[in-house]
Amino acid sequence: MKTRLLTTLLLAGASLISTAAHAAYPDKPLRLIVPWAPGGSTDAIARAVAQRMGETMGQSVVVDNRSGASGRIGTEAAAKAAPDGYTFAIVELPHAIAPAVFNKMPYDLLRDFTPISMVGTSPLMLFASGTPYKNGDIKGFLKHYRASKAPLALANSGNGSISHLSSELFATAAGIKVNAIPYRGSAPALTDVAAGQVDAHFATLASASALLGAGKISALMVTGNTRVASLPEVPTAREAGMDSMQFNQWWALVAPATTPIEIVERLRSEAVAALAHPSTRERLTTLGIDLKGSSRDELRAFMRSEVDRWGAVVRKAGIKPE
Repeated sequence: MKTRLLTTLLLAGASLISTAAHAAYPDKPLRLIVPWAPGGSTDAIARAVAQRMGETMGQSVVVDNRSGASGRIGTEAAAKAAPDGYTFAIVELPHAIAPAVFNKMPYDLLRDFTPISMVGTSPLMLFASGTPYKNGDIKGFLKHYRASKAPLALANSGNGSISHLSSELFATAAGIKVNAIPYRGSAPALTDVAAGQVDAHFATLASASALLGAGKISALMVTGNTRVASLPEVPTAREAGMDSMQFNQWWALVAPATTPIEIVERLRSEAVAALAHPSTRERLTTLGIDLKGSSRDELRAFMRSEVDRWGAVVRKAGIKPE
């Protein structure tokens, strides 16, 4: 009887300590890991959300860019971080593709992370040098490279990235030869597109907005189902005769797998509120990003469906895992 009472008291005490600790959360800065280089769309989203979350949570949310290995370096660091709610990460479509293109993964997207919330979606666009192509001139672009004996030098953000898979799908859909050239992210890839070092790159409008606005690159085609409102002259892939290229980039927030649910839910509510705030929407919707929060269960089901979907796409495209 005494042993049972002592056990009950110990459990009650542990529960009270845990509750008190969660009530004090957060009592130090948080870290949001971005597994890509600064300057791209993922970085822009993370910084906008982190700024607003920091304002409402009373602690700064520091963006930690850890690029390399097609996003695996930063994501592995997030998976292995202490599950205390002070480290979380932004993941995206390439993370659903990676299991199909890499034989050895240092983490499992569905097993090693707890979903927090969806963040948003955006179509990709094919960007080329601002000369000689104008916005929307996908016909002229294809005519040139179909007639050329040289392959199209198409930059990507590394093996397994959505821009890499887009390159493979584009080569088949457009009927042209492609030389895939890996970079550490869209920002350096687009810089070289503008400089004429490579011919083109698939990226989001958010990644390309500065160079596009300066006239150094042109937007030729959009992968989504509809044209982008800010670039109405740019046709969709379907309008260009490439139905197989109907897809969107997406972003979501996740935490290490065993992070306490109470803390995960706090992060979720803060993130959803940040996405709905006018300051965040003003920064991101002008970049062609459709912001949308979600429940944890909705995000879990979505990520599972994306892993299945893109695994099938990779196999059909004949891409061999490395």
